[in-house]
Amino acid sequence: MNPNTPVRLAVFASGEGSNLRNIYQRIHDGELKNVELALVVSNNSRSGALEVARAADIPSRHLSTRTHVDLAKAMLDVLAEFRVNLIVLAGYMKLLPNEVVEAYAGRILNIHPALLPEFGGAEMYGLRVHEAVLAAHRKVSGATVHLVTSNFDEGPIVMQQTCEVRDDDTAQSLQDRVQKVEYDLYPKAIAKVAVNMIERGSGTTTL
Repeated sequence: MNPNTPVRLAVFASGEGSNLRNIYQRIHDGELKNVELALVVSNNSRSGALEVARAADIPSRHLSTRTHVDLAKAMLDVLAEFRVNLIVLAGYMKLLPNEVVEAYAGRILNIHPALLPEFGGAEMYGLRVHEAVLAAHRKVSGATVHLVTSNFDEGPIVMQQTCEVRDDDTAQSLQDRVQKVEYDLYPKAIAKVAVNMIERGSGTTTL
């Protein structure tokens, strides 16, 4: 990578796009430096994430309903087309093809709404995570940004940030509090990885 060239992000999202909107706003306001939002990808043609992209004039693609091989090729092709250096998963509800994980090893981030390695795995998403935290009577929860590997939520941890679990919490109230942590944490983690990539002068990162 040229040290004077920003890291180009692709954000993958399936839902309303709140983390995408937050990342875009931090870049737009100059708080998140050394990166540019080059592409938004969604498996859901009606996702709020695609609406965010259209409203902000960010290139976007709906990639779904393909065979595994076709989907992997389509993803790699569009990532190459937009010269993406770093993939950020922001509520992307599908497992990335292994071909993409291997091609972008060390350059895919995900955020999980709990303090990994606890409360992770294929079945741990949405309110299920917070229900599990409450059932375990934890006093602290939070969010974790980690590198993506072929196994759910098992990649190296980049950053974590905590929040309290209150005695009167429901899964929904805890989710709302953790989401605020996510909005603060994810841009910091992206910035950390972007600086690391630029300093190394390559398309990889090390923790």
